[in-house]
Amino acid sequence: MNTLTQAPRSDASHLFSAPVIVAALGYFVDIYDLLLFGIVRIPSLVALGLTEAEISITGASILNWQMTGLLLGGILWGVLGDKKGRLSVLFGSIITYSLANIACGFVQDPDVYKVLRFIAGVGLAGELGAGITLVSEILPKHLRAIGTSLVAGIGLLGAVVAYFTVEFFDWRYAYFIGGGLGVSLLLLRIGVFESGIFKDIKNQKHVEKGNFFALFTNRERLFRYLRCIGIGLPTWFVIGILATFSNEFGRALGIQEAIKPGLSIMWCYVGLSIGDLASGFISHWLESRKKAVLYLMIFTLIGSLVYLYAGLKTSTSFYATAGLLGFGIGYWAMFVTIGAEQFGTNLRATAATTVPNMVRGTVVLMTTLFASFKESFSVVNSGALVGVICFAIGIYCILTIPETHGRDLDFLEE
Repeated sequence: MNTLTQAPRSDASHLFSAPVIVAALGYFVDIYDLLLFGIVRIPSLVALGLTEAEISITGASILNWQMTGLLLGGILWGVLGDKKGRLSVLFGSIITYSLANIACGFVQDPDVYKVLRFIAGVGLAGELGAGITLVSEILPKHLRAIGTSLVAGIGLLGAVVAYFTVEFFDWRYAYFIGGGLGVSLLLLRIGVFESGIFKDIKNQKHVEKGNFFALFTNRERLFRYLRCIGIGLPTWFVIGILATFSNEFGRALGIQEAIKPGLSIMWCYVGLSIGDLASGFISHWLESRKKAVLYLMIFTLIGSLVYLYAGLKTSTSFYATAGLLGFGIGYWAMFVTIGAEQFGTNLRATAATTVPNMVRGTVVLMTTLFASFKESFSVVNSGALVGVICFAIGIYCILTIPETHGRDLDFLEE
């Protein structure tokens, strides 16, 4: 009887330990800052004196600078995470993006704005991968899925807070708040301990750690890495195309009330937060990462067809569908966890940090394809064509990647 009563308490103590809580709060601030420019894009550029035509061009350029920063930052922080430790990345990344966001609150020039969003992107790239890697390595294997889903589920609520912050405060104050939240997190991180698995290899000179190019020198490892990236493509198709350009889809569908992209993104992230929390329990129940991701991916595919072709006519039904799509891509937590579990300790942070940022970086390709398709097809069909590519790759990759549920993470990549 004592064993039965003590086990849940032991599990709870693991799930609500300092590293899990801090990783979740860190990802909360990360998402707040990551999406903030998308929400304040129009009011901030209007305040800088840009015309409507300039806002469209400059806004896209600034977003691309931020996404490029994420791509490069993912490599930087991933390598440092395997060479110097998971905690060093958590501290370094948050200092970088917090200071960049505070500086964005003072910006007066669009070119400076681009540079600051690039620096913020570099900083934001390290948070999730390092947090998921740390949590994956310190939790018992039977709690890993639930723990990482808690980190992502709680963290993604940062999108909701970002939306309402902009609703109630000037865009400059929204940046100050984001930077201030990040700085305050540094105090919480003082009591967080490093992964024991990493500490065991830290001083082993013969073990090559954090070699990004090692992901490309072995055929089997390379295809493992590419499959991890492919699994995530449908998530950013939903966020980067369906939600971000929801105003265009709303007009194309004949919805009379103007659809607000910021509100679509918020409802998408509400669903995403719930889906991320659910995905960990689904994976735990099915004893499979692959099945949990596949089922949610298929749910998202069906939801995308409803979004594009079911004839939505009201803003209420449109935003509700955005929320359901968000729930479907709630396999994001499992996707990042799979990325961490696929690789040995000496490459784990490199893989887990670069994989989600590689996926974020593909948004540039998706938006380029979307714009190109619109020259020959309707907005709805152009979105569908981008979706076909993303879902075809995603489903193939999750079906062919090795299962990692219950895998012991104390191993090295040769």
